Amino acid sequence: MIVKNVKFNNPPAKEFVRELKAQVNAYFEDNNLKKTANAQMIIKTISLLGIYFGAYLLILLTGLSVWYLLGFAVIMGLAKAGIGFSIAHDAIHGSYSSNKTVNKILGFSMNLIGGSSYVWSISHNIVHHTYTNIHTMDEDLDVTTYMRLSPNQPRMKIHRFQHLYFPLVYSLATFFWVFVKDYKKLLQPNIGPFEKKHDSKDVWETIIFKLIYYAYTIVIPLLLLPIAWWQFLIGFMLMHMVAGFTLGIIFQLAHVVEETEHFTPEYEGTMENAWAVHQLRTTANFGMKSKLLTWYVGGLNYQVEHHLFPNICSIHYPAISGIVESVAKNYNVPYYFHKTFSQAVASHVKVLVTLGKEPAGDFELKLSS
Repeated sequence: MIVKNVKFNNPPAKEFVRELKAQVNAYFEDNNLKKTANAQMIIKTISLLGIYFGAYLLILLTGLSVWYLLGFAVIMGLAKAGIGFSIAHDAIHGSYSSNKTVNKILGFSMNLIGGSSYVWSISHNIVHHTYTNIHTMDEDLDVTTYMRLSPNQPRMKIHRFQHLYFPLVYSLATFFWVFVKDYKKLLQPNIGPFEKKHDSKDVWETIIFKLIYYAYTIVIPLLLLPIAWWQFLIGFMLMHMVAGFTLGIIFQLAHVVEETEHFTPEYEGTMENAWAVHQLRTTANFGMKSKLLTWYVGGLNYQVEHHLFPNICSIHYPAISGIVESVAKNYNVPYYFHKTFSQAVASHVKVLVTLGKEPAGDFELKLSS
């Protein structure tokens, strides 16, 4: 049940949306392509899972020194984030395959790396994608009270330093998800603006996978590895901090940079823009020419395309980005992007500095054109 009903003002953008959909659909029809995963996506899936579990087995079975084990922990962390970006994300959106069972199975890759595909399907698919950058509704803005990611959030004194400590906060993201966040969401009466009674099947599914994760990442290594518990803890935390920072920074670069806009629900919950226009005003791409970045983050550097077409597999985003940018330009709709990853990071840091200094509602977040 919807707790707070926010409506998007659709009529003014009907032609824009109609043409955008028509041109994107024509691309797939003209090239005889499916909107789901292709061979390249399948190879990437096998590679990332192989790297993650391969590094895990090397840690358990090779008897290498602690320094080598720490190196493999870093590799596991990077692969863990990659699995979230490139496999679980598409599968939970239902865009990996046209077969729901395949999507369900691959969505469990989120559970295998410690998360909850069920909780993610609500907090990300429904809440974040519907209410992007809307204060009190988009839960991605509420990372922690120690981070101010929207000009509409209250400012605390400690926020003056958030541009210095944000790497540490982001680094703890997956650790928090694995041990706290998912349980907290299941115990809440609502997730974001949605009130939902959780099915016992979904709750038990989450708990069982959590126990499996704890077993293979904590119990088994402690039983098999000839190292002290504190050495294991360092490696375990290193894996999570690498994965957490990687996931955290990639998602924030899409919505908390200089160009992207932030909103609050207007009178009676009506937004001034159509939903599609709202996505373009609140989302930015980055590093679109980097093939390695695009491969690793599952096309999430093409967040504009993802937010407009979450039902299309991320492997196709680079191909349709030109269409989206062209149609947006024709209708005078913004298409935000940073040419490189480093430029996007610099922009994010600038926003954190500004948000750390200015009181709520006293400034325009859009710092550059």
